[in-house]
Amino acid sequence: MTVNGATRTPKVLIPEKVSPDGLALLNASVEVHERKGLSAEALIEIIGEYDALIVRSETKVNAALLAAGKKLRVVARAGVGVDNVDLQAATKLGIIVVNLPQGNINAAAEHTIALLMAVARNVGAASASLKAGKWERSKLVGIEVKGKTLAIIGLGKVGLTVARAAGGLGMNLVAYDPYANPSLAASANVEILPTMDELFEQADFMTIHTPMIASTKGLIGESELAKMKPTARILNVARGGIIDEVALLSALEAGTIAGAGIDVFTSEPPQPGDPAFELIEHPSVVATPHLGASTVEAQENVSIDVCTQVLSILSGQLPRSAVNAPIILPEEYRTLQPFVLLLEKMGSLFTQHFSPSNTREQVRTTFDLIYEGTLASANTTKPLFAALVKGLLSPITSAESLNINIVNAELVAKERGLLINESRSRETLEQEGYSASVTLRARLNPRSPSASRIPRTNPFAKETTTSTRAKRIEDQIISGFVSNNIPYISRLGRFSTSFIPDGTMLIGRNYDEPGKIGVVGGRLGKAGVNIRSMSVAPIEADDGEALLKVDSVVEGGGGTQKEALMILGVDRGVDEEVRRSLVSEDGLLEAGVVVL
Repeated sequence: MTVNGATRTPKVLIPEKVSPDGLALLNASVEVHERKGLSAEALIEIIGEYDALIVRSETKVNAALLAAGKKLRVVARAGVGVDNVDLQAATKLGIIVVNLPQGNINAAAEHTIALLMAVARNVGAASASLKAGKWERSKLVGIEVKGKTLAIIGLGKVGLTVARAAGGLGMNLVAYDPYANPSLAASANVEILPTMDELFEQADFMTIHTPMIASTKGLIGESELAKMKPTARILNVARGGIIDEVALLSALEAGTIAGAGIDVFTSEPPQPGDPAFELIEHPSVVATPHLGASTVEAQENVSIDVCTQVLSILSGQLPRSAVNAPIILPEEYRTLQPFVLLLEKMGSLFTQHFSPSNTREQVRTTFDLIYEGTLASANTTKPLFAALVKGLLSPITSAESLNINIVNAELVAKERGLLINESRSRETLEQEGYSASVTLRARLNPRSPSASRIPRTNPFAKETTTSTRAKRIEDQIISGFVSNNIPYISRLGRFSTSFIPDGTMLIGRNYDEPGKIGVVGGRLGKAGVNIRSMSVAPIEADDGEALLKVDSVVEGGGGTQKEALMILGVDRGVDEEVRRSLVSEDGLLEAGVVVL
């Protein structure tokens, strides 16, 4: 498997229990280390060895752990929530965070219904009483749920599944969720209420299905509980801390509400002295130890799904359920994939070919990225943007710190001072022989000294006019296309070309006259450098953009001479001494080596 351009076996760390089915998938392709019971300190010590980390809810993936994971590419949470993962830190480091929003939906919904029925019929207390040798039928009279109102906070996938099950029991359904899908709510016979206050007032049973984030922490406290009926029961199979445990305990003791079914707690497992510990012991509470997703089926589904995603990401594919990246459908990514490679190559080629040592200008950091033809209709260009940023920085950044992807590309670009303006042109390209192309154009900052400075010319070049040299400042442009899933460069600077950007390449500007190829080939041959491929590029013929299309002649004492670009694919690196020897009166005007 290729990881960051190198072929090696990725390593995956699993500090918590994962179903054997998922482990079998991983073991077929990667090196898996199960290390249960690690302390936070021990985890930080070893995380630097691993490419992926798979956790459930116990492991705290904080900023310190993520920073220590120098090779980490993905953190996978085998469950729905990701409140135990520092998403901001992961995003900044380019680490993809995935979860499994589908795998345990049914399990969590069924457990909610189980708690609802247990609270309604005093199942917990009745079981304990009977096991204690008592027979307290009159003391343990329950209520029926048919005709009662179930109030749902959070009408996502779990909330909707609960609603459908509760509807089958004959319950009336109301919900509060500013982001609910009205049509899905209507199909489940759920009435969306405009405020939570109305929800509290109507509820006979209330269930919570929201993530644990800043806005939902302590969402239900003393004032909210006081609005409920004294006969109401409350359920939480979502996340501990959404209900204020101290307030809930007080409400139960005061008779403000009648009961609670709780599966999750602020601190797990609760310790003696914790409010949660006292809550569990209360006779009106049915409590379970975070069993919402604990079914055989859910564990298998989650394990297989999370391990499949990890393998996909480590092999360079896009995640299906990334929490900190845009969702891109597989079929759309398959269309974009060849252009992802093209954009990365174009970015790297730009940085190397138009480096200050070659152009004698300062580095440009403002770019226009233009998608043409069918590519202009893509729903998203996030992968292409990320590939370009990675390509631009790869020649000047260490491989260890070059973890740039759709997760952090925009952040990295901003931190590095890169301004990339994307635009689309839907003009047909059929006459060109391909249906889509990309153009990268670097623009000078008008306030930059380079905007008015004329670059120095090569000592072997014939004298040029001031106007010609001024135009050349604008020639940092690269265009490319894809044919049969192979990327091609169709324009480089002022020159029209067609070559595959791959391997070590020698790119030289020369006068288009006999003998140049022979001179260059001879000198490379003497140095033991073999030429694998060759392309000669003429000046771009289209003169529609005056500033971008330089005059195709250079004035000299003996008339005019056309320029051309020579692109040679070579089998090894070219020493600096050899490169300099190619720049001569009978050879090249300029020569540079790029590695793609």
